[in-house]
Amino acid sequence: MHKFALVLGTCLTTISCLFTQPLLAEIPSIPKPSNAPLELDLLTNPQGSVVTANTINQGQLSVPSLWWIKETSEKKLLDNWIAYPFNNNQTARVDVIVNQQIWSLLDYLERYDFVNALGDIARNYGYNIRIFNYQQERLASYTCNFTINPSLCRIEINSQSNFGLGNSF
Repeated sequence: MHKFALVLGTCLTTISCLFTQPLLAEIPSIPKPSNAPLELDLLTNPQGSVVTANTINQGQLSVPSLWWIKETSEKKLLDNWIAYPFNNNQTARVDVIVNQQIWSLLDYLERYDFVNALGDIARNYGYNIRIFNYQQERLASYTCNFTINPSLCRIEINSQSNFGLGNSF
């Protein structure tokens, strides 16, 4: 009888642990950055509801509003952006174009800080960001899962565009 109680207790403990632990399928994932190509021609000829740094909307504040970051960037790193609103195929995103010369002077921590600051603003508007140079190389991204609250986000910085930690040490 003692062995039966021990086995029964072990089984019940195991079963109760299974129900209290989240299953891997229940843990929300953060989507990968969009694979859509950077459309530089939209900088000079925006179409539809696409917004760029050069788009002026007299009636309301354009979403997302990155002008403040562009104007206050002490190193003039942020050069332009293309904001694509949400559609049935893609989450809303902003493709940010940076000055490659200045980006290459930043160490990893400075790049991370820049991506995080931009991503934080874009996230508040429901946008993901991708950061490019004018050669259309993706340098970094800030991607969020907006289906949960608070949203989970991930920063990716292309290590090929990073030549060590530079001046961090």
